[in-house]
Amino acid sequence: MCKESDYHFEYTECDVLGSRWRVAVPNKANTCTGLPDPVKGTQCTFSCSEGEFLDMRSQQCQKCAAGTYSLGTGVAFDEWGSLPTGFVTHGMDTNGGEAHTNCSNSTWIPKDDFIASNTDECSATLSYAVNLKKAGTVSFEYSYPDNSIYFEFFVQNDQCQSTDSDNRWMKISESDWSHYTVQLNKGTNVLYWRTTTYTMFDSAVKPVLLRNIAISGVAYTSECFHCKPGTYSAKPGSARCTPCPADSFSNKGATVCHQCEKDKYAEAGSGNCKPRPACTNSDYFYTHTPCDSKGKTQLMYKWIEPKICSESVTGAVKLPASGKRQTCPPCNPGFFVTKSSTCEPCASGFYSNGTACAKCPVGTEPEVGFEYKWWNRMPSNMKSWVSSQEYSNSDRTTAWEVAGDYIYTISGEQDSDYMTLSLNVPGYRLPQSMAKDSERSELSRITFVFETKCTADCALYFMAGYNQWNNDVVEQWSGSSRKQSYSYLIQTNYTTSFTWTFKRTGQYTTERKYSSDVAKIYSIHISNVIGGVASECRHCALRSGKTGSACVPCPAGHYMVSGTGVCRSCPPNTFIRAEQPVGEAACVQCGPNTKRNKAHSACLSDCVLDVRSSGGALLHYDFSPLANATGFQSSPRFTNRGLRYFHRFSVGLCGKESRALAACVDNVTESGREVKGYVCQSTVVPSDIRGQSVVSSLPFIIGDTLIGVTTDKTLSNISSLESLFPAASSLPDVIFYYRSSETTQACKDGRLTTIRLRCDPTVTAKDHITLPSKCSEGTCDGCSFHFLWQSQHACPLCTKNHYREIVSACIQGIQRTTYVWQQPLQCHGGESLPAQKVSACVTLDFWLKFGVSTGTIAAVLLISISCYFWKKTRKLQYKYSKLIMTSGGKECELPAADSCAIMEGEDAEDDLIYLTKKSFFTKIKSFSRERTSDGFDSVPLKSSSSGLPRDDDDSDDP
Repeated sequence: MCKESDYHFEYTECDVLGSRWRVAVPNKANTCTGLPDPVKGTQCTFSCSEGEFLDMRSQQCQKCAAGTYSLGTGVAFDEWGSLPTGFVTHGMDTNGGEAHTNCSNSTWIPKDDFIASNTDECSATLSYAVNLKKAGTVSFEYSYPDNSIYFEFFVQNDQCQSTDSDNRWMKISESDWSHYTVQLNKGTNVLYWRTTTYTMFDSAVKPVLLRNIAISGVAYTSECFHCKPGTYSAKPGSARCTPCPADSFSNKGATVCHQCEKDKYAEAGSGNCKPRPACTNSDYFYTHTPCDSKGKTQLMYKWIEPKICSESVTGAVKLPASGKRQTCPPCNPGFFVTKSSTCEPCASGFYSNGTACAKCPVGTEPEVGFEYKWWNRMPSNMKSWVSSQEYSNSDRTTAWEVAGDYIYTISGEQDSDYMTLSLNVPGYRLPQSMAKDSERSELSRITFVFETKCTADCALYFMAGYNQWNNDVVEQWSGSSRKQSYSYLIQTNYTTSFTWTFKRTGQYTTERKYSSDVAKIYSIHISNVIGGVASECRHCALRSGKTGSACVPCPAGHYMVSGTGVCRSCPPNTFIRAEQPVGEAACVQCGPNTKRNKAHSACLSDCVLDVRSSGGALLHYDFSPLANATGFQSSPRFTNRGLRYFHRFSVGLCGKESRALAACVDNVTESGREVKGYVCQSTVVPSDIRGQSVVSSLPFIIGDTLIGVTTDKTLSNISSLESLFPAASSLPDVIFYYRSSETTQACKDGRLTTIRLRCDPTVTAKDHITLPSKCSEGTCDGCSFHFLWQSQHACPLCTKNHYREIVSACIQGIQRTTYVWQQPLQCHGGESLPAQKVSACVTLDFWLKFGVSTGTIAAVLLISISCYFWKKTRKLQYKYSKLIMTSGGKECELPAADSCAIMEGEDAEDDLIYLTKKSFFTKIKSFSRERTSDGFDSVPLKSSSSGLPRDDDDSDDP
C-alpha cells in the first residue's frame, strides 16, 4: 500500500467551467497501490497571497516557515549557480552568416548571484516559457552600464507574436541596478532577454547583468523556497529574503545572520567569511581636508572603506600620521571665502579670482562657467564611484579623491576596476555679446589638464553624453601620459554630462599589483554654463546713448576692438570666427569661389563657379544637381572578432543657406545622437535584429566648415594628393576643401576633408563616389579624408567651343549643316547642340559643265594665240637669216640695204617660200637643221628672177 511519501498531489487541467480535480501521482511508477481517490479541487481562479503556499492535502493556503519565502502565485529566480530549469540560452550570428565568428559559445553565463550576457559580437538570447492561469507580471533587476551593447526584452505568445514591441529597448541603467516590470497576458508567455555588442575596438565591454527574476500569475505554488546563502527571513510568511549586512554571513534557509570573527570579514550578502589580509600601502589614501573655520587644511590619510585589512597581522602597515595644518588655498575662480572659511559662489553680475567678488564694470558682462583648479572639496556637481569588471557586491562609492592641487584615483579593490568620475551641468547659454552662429556654433568648451602614470596597460577614457550612464567615448589615452591639456567643443545642449574613467589593466585579476598606477586631473574649465560663475568680465559692444544698457552683440560683419568694446567692420567677403569675436584676427577671409553668408558667420558656395583652364579657356561649372545630401559607404571591414562593418559617409557638397546638411545618427542606443555638417561619418553594421537593415553608431563630423573651392592641389595647408586619384583627362578636377572644428588627441588641428570632382560624361548616377585604393576607409592617417566624385554633373557647362559643324554635299539643290560634339566630350548641360540647318545650293553637274565649256574655249584661244605667235616668230627668224646671209661675211659690218624700203612684191616672195608645198618630213627637217660651223643656221634659199649671185661650180648647195 502507498504511503504519503510515495506520492504527491497535482491538479488536472481546468475544464470549460473553470473547475478541476486533485489527483494523487506516484513518485515512481508501479511501486505501490492504493492511491487516494480524486477529489474536487479548488477553482482555477484560486490563488494564495505572498508568503503563502497551497497545502495540497488540505487545499488551504498556509504561511511559509521562517527561512523560506514564496511569491504566492508566482515563481522567483535569485540563485544563478547554474541555469535554472526552464531557461534556455543560445548565441546567434547577426551578420547573416558572412562573419567569421563562431557564436555557439556566446551565451548568458550564470555567476552565482546573477547571470551575465556575452561581450563578443554575437547576439546572445536568454528565454523562459511560462503558462499563466491569469494575467500577471514579470519583474527583474538589471545592470546595463555600457552603450556598446544594445539590450532588449520582449514577450511572445505561443504563436510567436510579440505582445509589446514599443518598450522592448532597455534604457541605460541610472544606478548600479535598475528595476523593470512588464504586464503579462493569460496563457503561454515566452520571455526573451537579448543582447548584441557593437564595438569597433578591442576595449573591454561591460556585460548586461540580470538577477531576481520574478513571475506572477501562475496557478499556484505548492511549496516555499529556501533563502539562499547570504540572505535570511526571520518571520514566517515572508515574500522575499533579506541580505545579510557586511561582516556577517548565513547558510541556506537561514533565519538569522551570524557575525564574522574579528580576524575575518564578509561583504554584504555573503554566505561565508574570509580571512582579513594584512594592511598594505594600497589600503589607504591621502586627501586634503576641507578648510576649517580658521582657514586651515591638512594632508590626511584614511583607510579605504569598507576596511577589510587587518593592522594586527604580522607585516601589516600602519596608517601614516596626518600632515601639518596649512593655510587653505583660495577658492576656485568665481567663488569667495566666507567668514567660516567656506567657499560660496558670487552673485549674478559679479566675478572673482577666488578671494572676493567684484561687480563687473559698466559696459562689460561676466564670462560665466565653471573653473576648478583647487581641490580641497569635491564640487557638488561631481561625484565618483567604482565599477568592477566582475560586478562584485562591494558598496564602495569613492574612486577619485581630492589632493589640494589635483584629484587622483585611489587604489581599487581590483586592478581591473573602473574608477569613474562624473561632472554634470544643467545646460549652456551664449553670452549676450555673442551672436549665435547659424553655421557652426561653439556653444561651450570644456578643457582639462591631466596626466597618467602607469606600469601596466592602463587606459583613461573621456566620455560625453546626456547623463552619466549614457556617454559616448570622445577620447582615450593608453599607458603613461605626460601632463597635458585637452579641449572638447560642445555644440548642442544635448551634451550635459562628462565622465572620466580610469582602468589600471584590461586583464581581470583579483590581486592589486598596480595600485600605484594613477590618473590625475589638475584643472577643469567649462564655459557658458547656465548657473555658472565668472572669473572675469568681457566688454560689451558700445551703442550710442545707451550707456549701462544690457549687452548686445556687435552688428553682423563687425568685430570688437580688444579692451574697448568698439565695433568695427570686417573687410569685404570675410566672416567672424565664432570662437574669437574680439580683435581684427576674428575676421577670416573667405576662400576661393566662396561667399560669406548673411550672418557673416561662415563662407558658402552656391555650387556655381568659373575656372580658368590650363589652356586659358574659361570653364563654367554648376554643381547644383550634386548639392543634395548624398550617402555612400566603404568596402566591408572586419574586426578581430569577425564582425563585418562599414564606414558610412554622408556629404552635403554645397548650396545656399537653406541647403540640406549631411547627417549621421546613432540608432543603437536610446540617445539617438545626431551630427550635421558638410561631411560626416558613422559606423554601420548589417543586422537582421531590431527590424532594420543596418545599425548605425559612432557618428562624428569630418567637415563642418567650407575652406574653399579651387583646382589647386593645396589650399590653407590642406593637400589633395593627386596620386590617390590618378587622372586620365587633361580637364582639371575641381576640389572642395573642408575642415572640422572638433579636435581629438590624434587630430589636434581637427579633421580635414577634400572632395575631388571629376568630369565623366558616361557616369549618369549622381552618387558615384570612390575612396582611395591605398586608403580603403577614406583616410590613411585618421585625420585627412579624401574622396573622388565622378559624374557628368561635374563637367563644365557646354559652350560653342565644345561642338563643330559638318557641311554636307549639295544634293538636288539642297545642302545640310549638322553640329556634333568635339570628342572626347568634356562638358554637360549648358548650351545644347544647334538644330540642323538646310540651305539651297547649285549642284556639281552645272559647275562641271560650266568648267568643261570654259576650259575648252580657253584651250582653243590658247592654241590660236600660240600658232599666231609661232608664225610671227618664224617670219622674224627668216628675215634675220636673210640679213646674215647678205652681210658678206665681214664681221662687224652690216649688209648694205638694197633699198630704203621694202620693195613691192618682196613680202609675196617671202611668203612664197613657205607656201611652197613640201612633204611633212621635209618640213620637219627644215625646222631641225643643225647649226653650221660659223654658228648660223643654214637656210635654203630659192633662186629668184632678181639675179642673186651663184657659184661657178655646178655642185648643189644644200
